[in-house]
Amino acid sequence: MAARIVYLNATLVFLFATSVSALAADNGVNGTKVAYQQALDVLNNAQTPMEKNELVFSAAPRGTLEASVKKYGPLTDYLSKAIGKKIVYQYPGTWGVYQGKMQKGVYDLVYDGPHLNGWRVARLQHNIVARIPNDLVFVIVVKKGNTRITSVEQLAGRTVCAHAPPNLGTLTLLAKFENPARQPAIVAVDGWDNIFKGMIADQCVAALVPKNAWEKNDKGGVVSKLIFKSNPLPNQAFSAGPRISNEDQAKIAQALLAPAAAPYIESIVSEYNATSLVPANRDEYVVLGDLLKNEWGYN
Repeated sequence: MAARIVYLNATLVFLFATSVSALAADNGVNGTKVAYQQALDVLNNAQTPMEKNELVFSAAPRGTLEASVKKYGPLTDYLSKAIGKKIVYQYPGTWGVYQGKMQKGVYDLVYDGPHLNGWRVARLQHNIVARIPNDLVFVIVVKKGNTRITSVEQLAGRTVCAHAPPNLGTLTLLAKFENPARQPAIVAVDGWDNIFKGMIADQCVAALVPKNAWEKNDKGGVVSKLIFKSNPLPNQAFSAGPRISNEDQAKIAQALLAPAAAPYIESIVSEYNATSLVPANRDEYVVLGDLLKNEWGYN
């Protein structure tokens, strides 16, 4: 099955490339951007289950198609064998496509952030089947010599380097400001290390990063100071939707937690300094879904 997944996605890459060329030729040089988007739509629309009885797994798009297939393809093979039904990995390509399909219930099995898991539990009848063991703690820091900013409330109207919403940390910060006109201005930066460096380079007044990323970039607080630390939050998790029976959900959970899962989840859990997954408590996730209430498509 892994070979089939790779072949399917390789075919889509070819379709994408040839579609861009053809559409750009039709639209001229100025139409290249339009052609790219049209071709991307073709690719995303093509990535539907090949058979009606297939279950679809997806994850937040944090890597290239090739890297994502390598990361998740073997896992879907492993879980397919665990339940005796075919599960296929579907690469979303962009956050926009991912959120749209996820909100419509296209995905049967999903791996992503705790607030997205909580929203699916509340709105799409998903269940949390396994999670990364370590909790998440976010911090907001400013330059060491900044004497004007001493609390998170003082960031209203000021710039904060962070991942763009719906990143969990960013939404946790914005939730502290009930008045939309008096919120921090998010400077979207990709990558935790780059976020911290952006603050040091004066791209923004403050940086929002996980606690361990701050400690990595500024051990001992030499060049920055802490003005806010979040409460511990549950980590990334897998959720299963209503097209997967309760019996099969239990089998998936058992398979993900089993020692035999180690080679299939290593690249996933190692990102959080873990070696395995652990059981998840539904209640600690569902409350986090409210963080998405002001995001498009989640209300």
